[in-house]
Amino acid sequence: MARVVFYEKPGCANNTRQKALLAAAGHEIEARNLLSEAWTAERLRRFFGTRPVAEWFNRAAPRVKSGEIVPEAQSAESALPLMQADPLLIRRPLIEAEGRHEVGFDPALIEVWLGLTPPQGDLETCPRTARAEAGHCAAHAGDFLD
Repeated sequence: MARVVFYEKPGCANNTRQKALLAAAGHEIEARNLLSEAWTAERLRRFFGTRPVAEWFNRAAPRVKSGEIVPEAQSAESALPLMQADPLLIRRPLIEAEGRHEVGFDPALIEVWLGLTPPQGDLETCPRTARAEAGHCAAHAGDFLD
C-alpha cells in the first residue's frame, strides 16, 4: 500500500472520514496541517494539474462564500498568491502519494490511483455547511407558497 501525505484542515469532519477510508484500504497516512504549511506558488501549483482555476478553491471558504473572491474570475497568477496568503481558500484535501499530487477527494480517482473501499455519501461538502443550507431552505420554504 502507499504512503499518503494528506494536507487537511485539522478538525474537519470530512477530512477525518477521508483519512479513515484511506487507512482502511491499508495506506499509511501522514496528516499535515494545510493551514500552517509554508506554501510556495510552485509547490501548491503541483496539486492542481490541468484543473480549471475555479476548481482549486474551497467553496466553503468565508471569502468565497461572501463573494469577496470569485473563483471563476481568477487566473493561476492571481489565485496562487491569494491561497498562499489565506490557505482557507485552498480546496481540501491536498494529497500526495507515489509521485503524484491531487486536490479534493474524488473516490473514483483515488480508487484507480491508490485503491480505496468505495465510500458512502458526499466526502467533500462540509456537513455543517450542508446542514446550514438545508436549514436556511427549510426556514424559507413558505416564502414560495403564495
